[in-house]
Amino acid sequence: MPIDFYYHPASPACRLVRLVAAVLDLELSPKDLNLLEGEHLKPEFLKLNPQHKIPTIVDDGFALGESRAISRYLLAKYGKNSSLYPEDLETRAKIDQILDFELGTLYAGYANYAHPMFEGAPPDPAKLKKIEDGLQILNTMLEGQHYAVGSELTLADLALVATVSTLDAMAVSFEKFPNVTKWYELIKTTAPKYEEMNGKGVEMLRGIWAQRLNAAK
Repeated sequence: MPIDFYYHPASPACRLVRLVAAVLDLELSPKDLNLLEGEHLKPEFLKLNPQHKIPTIVDDGFALGESRAISRYLLAKYGKNSSLYPEDLETRAKIDQILDFELGTLYAGYANYAHPMFEGAPPDPAKLKKIEDGLQILNTMLEGQHYAVGSELTLADLALVATVSTLDAMAVSFEKFPNVTKWYELIKTTAPKYEEMNGKGVEMLRGIWAQRLNAAK
């Protein structure tokens, strides 16, 4: 039975779940919510997720929000032997460390910089510097590495690429971060169905972002 998936294609959090589903070859039944029209605030959606946030899934009657919680749930239920989130304690701990870093530093930097601009605020150089500081940390983490953790694609890479590709769509330069650039190109070619699950949403966001930048001038 397909899993109901409430999402928006431009959302990095939603793109993470789609990337995980692609690796696990899971069928998602897409429910594209129009956030501008407040579809995420309707009573029927609030029953599923009182936080009124996307992504949200409903799997055989079980509703769950938060992209990283969803990703771990899908892996626990449908990918117990998946190399995305191995059973080895130390490897899994390293993946969790990257997930926390990605959410608390990279994604937080994106949200703090971009969300005010979506509301019409001008760009804030200090907030952009925070993003660049996060990318420098990631660049150091990736020194000598093909993947974020270990020698193959993991959940850490998928979470990172959902946000790094978002920064790419925002025209953040990676020129000073060669390890990030090399890793980014690798993930784009090794993550299953990357273009369908992430790339198209990134290009949609790129267009939205360009409109916001023009409006802020």
